[in-house]
Parts: sequence; structure tokens; C-alpha cells
Amino acid sequence: MRRPIILASLMIACLLSLPAKPAHAQYGGGPGGQGGGGHGGAPPTAQDSSDDDAAKKKKDDEWNLNSNLQLPGKQNSGPCPYVKVLYDAGRYVEFKDDKVAAASVAYTGEVEGLTSACEYTGVKPIHVMMQLLFGLGRGPQAVGQSKTFRYWIAVTDRNQAVLAKQYFEVKADFPPGKDRMMVTDHIDGLVIPRANSDVSGSNFEVLVGFDVTPEMVDFNRLGKRFRVNAGDTPTTTAQASQTGTPAQQ
Repeated sequence: MRRPIILASLMIACLLSLPAKPAHAQYGGGPGGQGGGGHGGAPPTAQDSSDDDAAKKKKDDEWNLNSNLQLPGKQNSGPCPYVKVLYDAGRYVEFKDDKVAAASVAYTGEVEGLTSACEYTGVKPIHVMMQLLFGLGRGPQAVGQSKTFRYWIAVTDRNQAVLAKQYFEVKADFPPGKDRMMVTDHIDGLVIPRANSDVSGSNFEVLVGFDVTPEMVDFNRLGKRFRVNAGDTPTTTAQASQTGTPAQQ
């Protein structure tokens, strides 16, 4: 679902300017900001790799079919903002009664992929488009076949001060007998105002993460991981449901 958002209240007049030079959009994820997805702790075992091969191939095929984020062909006045997944909030693992055990998992979510593109010229604002791929799962303690996951997008300056933050929702409707699915969501029209033509996209970062609890943050930082036992359940791709407006903060 395409979601327009406008971050019109950013206070950027005091940002330092950088030399403007043409560049393509930058995108990434994980602790090093490289690539678009997959956060982890311990290295995967050979068995893990074998189990994941089919699902990974299907996920990659589906993602490649939906990753065309071309903007109208104009040369930018400078580089795009760096867009990445915040490692501490890149995964969502919900436990029943806060008991950290595989048998206590209710729902899981992970940002599996992220692509972006941008456009701006002269003194115009920076227009950013994003596409996110979520891997969502239900564990043995899940209640019901549906789960709405809440995530956020934030814009920061290069000193990491948060200039604006907005929440969104993506819904997973698990078919009977399925406990894993892939959901894509589109952000179309993230607008970052610029104080003048000397302010380039490199003054900003765009961060993405799930709305997580402090306990979930600690779990992610430790690199712990529980996999939903999907058996031979194929990966399902669904489109994120639109509730009409972004989630309320």
C-alpha cells in the first residue's frame, strides 16, 4: 500500500551545508548500514542455511518483482539521505508473559528488505520513496490468525537528533495452516524541507524500526533469535493493509 507522508515541520535552518554533487540513492540496513535486511546474532549453522534456502529464493524472487523505485529522470542537486534499519528495532519478537523461550513466542517480525530513491533540485524539498519488505510470523503462543505490527520512520540530522517521527501499521492475515508470510509496504512522498540550496540530502538520515519494548531492544542487542517452526509452509506474500491514515503516535 502506498502511503504519502509529509514531514513539513523539520527545523533545518541551522544545519551545516555540504558541497552539492550528483549521486544515486543510498540504502542499507543492519548494524553496519550495508544491504537491506537480515539482522542477526550468532552465525547461521549449516542446517539453518539448508532450511532457509527455498524460503530465501522465493523471498528474493518476490522482492525483485516489486523493487522498482524509479523517480522521474532529473539530476539531483546532491546525494540522497542515507536510509537504513535501526538495528535495535529491526526485529519484533513477542513472548507470552515475557518468558524468553522458543515455546513462548507469540508473534515475530523482521525488516527483511529496504530500498529507496530520492529526488530534489534547486531549493525544492527532498522527495524520498521507500519500499519495505517485512517477514512476519506467528509462534506457538499466538492468539488468532491476524496481527497488526506497528513500525516507525524517523528523520534525523547528521548529529542524530530526531527531527520528525511517524508511526505506521502493517497487518498480517495468516491463512489457515500458515505461520509465516512476507508483506511489502510502500512509502510514497516522504518530504524533507531544505533551508536553502546548500543543504543536501547528506545532512539527513532516514531510520526505520518496529515499535518495540525495552525488553525487545535488549533481546535484539544480544543478537538472540528464535525461528518460527514453519515446516514446509511456503512463504506467502501479501500487500500491507491501509487503514486510511498512519498510526497515531
